[in-house]
Amino acid sequence: MRVLIVEDERVLADAIAEGLREEAMAVDVAYDGGSALERAAYTAYDVVVLDRDLPGVHGDDVCRDLAGGHPGRILMLTAAGDVGQRVDGLALGADDYLPKPFVFAELVARVRALGRRSAPAVPPVLERAGVRLDPHRRTVLRDGRPVRLTRKEFTVLEELLRADGGVVSAETLLDRAWDEHIDPFSNIVRVTMATLRKKLGEPRLIETVTGAGYRLEA
Repeated sequence: MRVLIVEDERVLADAIAEGLREEAMAVDVAYDGGSALERAAYTAYDVVVLDRDLPGVHGDDVCRDLAGGHPGRILMLTAAGDVGQRVDGLALGADDYLPKPFVFAELVARVRALGRRSAPAVPPVLERAGVRLDPHRRTVLRDGRPVRLTRKEFTVLEELLRADGGVVSAETLLDRAWDEHIDPFSNIVRVTMATLRKKLGEPRLIETVTGAGYRLEA
């Protein structure tokens, strides 16, 4: 899941981001409304955790803009917890509302619930060339043999299976499996692909398409 945190209190924003990363989410942070809109313009976030009281571009304006054209879900945060404020936030296009202070476990639960709602409908189990990946049970089989993968390897394999034989670029894999803190010139995709190929075993399934990316052979 790719999440954007929009919060001008930097300590709080960074704490939320770190906590969500520990929950296996890819998290970016914006400390003001203008930066949030810039990030959302080129990244399709599954969930945006949005503070309502932002300097510069107000959170209400950010919410209204995102609700009008961004595919992800919006969880609005605010210090005001009365019913009227909640109704106003939802009327702007927010999908959920959480007053401050909040319990972090509840924030995680709400983000996960919104992420499930924003995810496109996909087959519950992905299969190709003897590989069977179950996204819900987080299991992988190769010709009936269990394959133990790290979170990143699992996400990379899932993206390749979803492409159904199409080429997936390294940039796309970086975007889906890692967050903005990864160096775009890093060889992490190549290293992850090498370990994934080794774990899947022979015959080799993942083809490198020079200058384009990777794909699963039929």
